[in-house]
Amino acid sequence: MALFRFGKSASESSSEGEQPVAAKPGVFDRLRAGLSKTAQVLNTDVRDLLKQEGRHVDTPFLEELRGALVRTDMGPSAAEAIVKDVGERLRSRVVDPEIVVESIRRTLSEKLAGTTGDLVTSSSGPTVILVTGVNGSGKTTSIAKLTRRFTEAGLRVVLGAGDTFRAAAVEQLSMWAGRLGADIVRGDPGSDPASIAHRAVAQAVEGSFDICIIDTAGRLQNQSNLMQELGKIRRVISKQIPDAPHEVLLVIDATAGQNALSQAEGFKEAAGCTGIVLAKLDGSARGGVIVP
Repeated sequence: MALFRFGKSASESSSEGEQPVAAKPGVFDRLRAGLSKTAQVLNTDVRDLLKQEGRHVDTPFLEELRGALVRTDMGPSAAEAIVKDVGERLRSRVVDPEIVVESIRRTLSEKLAGTTGDLVTSSSGPTVILVTGVNGSGKTTSIAKLTRRFTEAGLRVVLGAGDTFRAAAVEQLSMWAGRLGADIVRGDPGSDPASIAHRAVAQAVEGSFDICIIDTAGRLQNQSNLMQELGKIRRVISKQIPDAPHEVLLVIDATAGQNALSQAEGFKEAAGCTGIVLAKLDGSARGGVIVP
């Protein structure tokens, strides 16, 4: 699981009255671990492209490099930017594959700088985190991982079981709450998720909890009525704590490929997402879609 920011740097995300949660490995440590399959594809493909003795960085090579980048699920514009940069730095040179790989890494680092950051927590009361995403993206597991991070840092957590649609969703979240030492607010199947969010935030305030994480049912970005429901949940939360929710996280399945872009656009517009959690990076996903 890796966290990426929407449209602001990590330094901008820590505003006055907020502080980062417990320190974790730096951005490139996380990217190196989480996007290892992207690195494997690039390392293997670039070396294969240059294994012919005396081959230059020329137009045919750059076209093949573009194809290798796209195979990592990277978007055409991002791939084009990297190809252009490699061409400008190394064109017409006979180079060691390591030099090309390092040039690609440098360009990726420049493009990703400022897109990651730790979660921020309010210093004046409970931090409210709203978790959204399409069906099966990994929201519940991501909530469990966040909860574990918070509880291990000594913070008190209450969960809001706002997915009242999926069968066994509440039971699954309750199981994680029990294992991780978190409280949970739950309702009956089919109950209004906004009311559960209201109760969860109220319990967080009244019980002096540090963190309130609210789950939501999976939905597609083109389901306008369900997307409007997210707006309602946000409004209910902000009536209790004016600057909440402090984080609105969109969980994206890393295997979604370029479809993740339309998810991000739709959820950002409807829910005001502050960041993306890229889940399932330990599977077959290559993760290049996260490169802007």
